[in-house]
Amino acid sequence: MSHARVLTLTCVAMTAFAGNSLLCRLALKNTGIDPASFTSIRILSGALALWLIVRIRGGAPSTSGNWPSAFALFCYAACFSFAYVGLPAATGALLLFGAVQVTMIGCGLWIGEHLSAQQITGLVLAFGGLVGLLLPGLSAPPLREATLMLAAGVAWGIYSLRGRGTRDPIRVTAGNFLRCGVFAVGLSAAMLARTSLDSWGIGYAIASGAFASGVGYAIWYTALRGLKATSAASVQLSVPVIAAVGAIVLLGESMTPRLLVASVVILGGIALVIFDKHTSR
Repeated sequence: MSHARVLTLTCVAMTAFAGNSLLCRLALKNTGIDPASFTSIRILSGALALWLIVRIRGGAPSTSGNWPSAFALFCYAACFSFAYVGLPAATGALLLFGAVQVTMIGCGLWIGEHLSAQQITGLVLAFGGLVGLLLPGLSAPPLREATLMLAAGVAWGIYSLRGRGTRDPIRVTAGNFLRCGVFAVGLSAAMLARTSLDSWGIGYAIASGAFASGVGYAIWYTALRGLKATSAASVQLSVPVIAAVGAIVLLGESMTPRLLVASVVILGGIALVIFDKHTSR
């Protein structure tokens, strides 16, 4: 692929990932849809979009994926939705991204990978930034929702680790989304008494599932073919930034000093880990 095409696909994918935070927060803040219904509609819409993409490519998504990965995907999606009941979009994206990276780096350490002094410094900074963001204070995010978003990040990190080295990631993701739909429908059934649907909320959930998730993942996996590993990791630093800008412009959120400092510390720390010149990850 040409550099221009790789750049375009990467920008579209990162915008789609940030869009998930914006669409979820917009739906749960401004419409009457409940988080369980949003989760189910998002997952089922994503499954349908990915199924169509795989079918167009001549594959069979139902034979791919596995139940443990699907459950990790469900935990991410459910915690993500319930967290955005009370979290601002920018704060949620930062917590999610930080938790994903800390989880994946931590798992690397657990299996025996070694970090340089620069990477250790970066990891300490990133973890300290997360802790600082959550310390009590007037601008601290709600603890319950923040904990849920951190759990979503851990679940997504586990899902990503389980999918490393997959030969056909789009087909595997499609299979996992199909399986995840079973858990999502079960969640909605368990919370049937609290079900609340809204036409705009349903539309936002479909957009999040079909476009920001399904099509977004397909575009990202296509872009990955033209990116180096370090480049692929580094461009993801843009997701919380895009989400923050979108939240300010579209949702009227404000950038608090605490969030700004935490963003610089967390993203800077992760960048130190990713860009260490002595270690090839």
